[in-house]
Amino acid sequence: MKIIIAGAGEVGTHLAKMLSAEFHDIMVIDPDEESLKSIDSNLDLLTVKGSATSFEMLREAKVKRADLFIAVTHSEETNITAAIIAKKLGAKKTIARVDNNEYIEPENISHFTHLGIDYLIYPERIAAREIVSMLGQGEIFESVDFSGGKLSLYVLKLGEKALVLNKSLISIAEDKKIDFRAVAITRNGNTIIPGGNDHFQLNDLVYVVTNRAGFKDVMKYSGKKKIDIKNIMILGGSRIGKRVAKSLESRFNIKLIEIDKQKSAELADYLTNSLVIGGDGRNIDLLNEEGLSNMDTFIAVTGNSETNILSCLLAKKMGVKKTIAEIENIDYIDLGESMGIDTIINKKLITASRLFRFTMSAEVETMKCLTGSDADVLEFVAKEDSKITRGSLRSIDFPKDAIVGGIIRGNHSFIATGETEILADDRVVVFALPSAVKKLDNFFN
Repeated sequence: MKIIIAGAGEVGTHLAKMLSAEFHDIMVIDPDEESLKSIDSNLDLLTVKGSATSFEMLREAKVKRADLFIAVTHSEETNITAAIIAKKLGAKKTIARVDNNEYIEPENISHFTHLGIDYLIYPERIAAREIVSMLGQGEIFESVDFSGGKLSLYVLKLGEKALVLNKSLISIAEDKKIDFRAVAITRNGNTIIPGGNDHFQLNDLVYVVTNRAGFKDVMKYSGKKKIDIKNIMILGGSRIGKRVAKSLESRFNIKLIEIDKQKSAELADYLTNSLVIGGDGRNIDLLNEEGLSNMDTFIAVTGNSETNILSCLLAKKMGVKKTIAEIENIDYIDLGESMGIDTIINKKLITASRLFRFTMSAEVETMKCLTGSDADVLEFVAKEDSKITRGSLRSIDFPKDAIVGGIIRGNHSFIATGETEILADDRVVVFALPSAVKKLDNFFN
């Protein structure tokens, strides 16, 4: 597939890195030579210095042959303009990153479609939704819902209270009443697809697929519990913080701290049922004065990863039950996880997940790059006579670096075993290491 990425910022660079591993023909366009040098030195792809809104530049880039044009520069106007021009010049599918929530309202999206933009993506909105969805799930590191929650993947860190510690997957599976499947384990920074004889260890990050009926068992066996939430403190009035507060203020007591005086005044007008405090969230005395120790959840979404990490650690030390941090520096994610932050949000991973599925020939309903590992979880739709439908999972030589967690068939969902047979139109939840993604395309196409 020929893919052109406009923008060599953090999102464009991370996306290029993911796609280059899949052997696509990739070109990155950006006016900043230094950003392109960084990509050139690390990735096997073509870079071009110039503006993605230039007709001449796009013609030279042979955009008319592009299967996919992705505009993810820092400028919303540039992304929209570039995507429109690329479509007019022959690109098959165009995607633009936007920063205006109004653009992605259902009644407005059709206007962009008529202009030639096939898909709009707003990372901050997706990040805010993820934060809101995590609040009711207790001591869970990360979660992904499939088909409206008929199946879910939960990521949990095993503590001393976990009932599965030092037990093998085989011994746990002997309990026929359980309705979940452990599809992966991250240990010491390495993610593996476990076999029946693998044992769970303290501090393992475990990835579990279950349905609604199995959620209680997942919490029981992992030693986790649901958290009652009433009071929430949000650090940072960013677009994410603003959206999270607006979504939650009718249900919870919200305190939002923002250092910028003008922004805090604007937020106070926008948020009708939240207490907005102008101040520096790095000031420990301020956090204590505002009742940090009485909070059930602390959400740090400033533009600074270090501030978010350190403030969450302080909140944890003060007894806050659940901490959520936006960490944009990917190198810090493992650090944040190891230091005890309950949930980590990263816009680059979120954006890359949404865009990566457009590069696959198989039908992918949902895809997410998981924060705690380099692996992905995908929801495929099985096609008539595709390889995945030609026998039981045990008999079709399914890739060893991937595992089917569960299947959604109509209104029913169930956990997969080696004897499970996939039918056409089944929605299949698969956990995959990077080496497996291309193979899976062949199984489901």
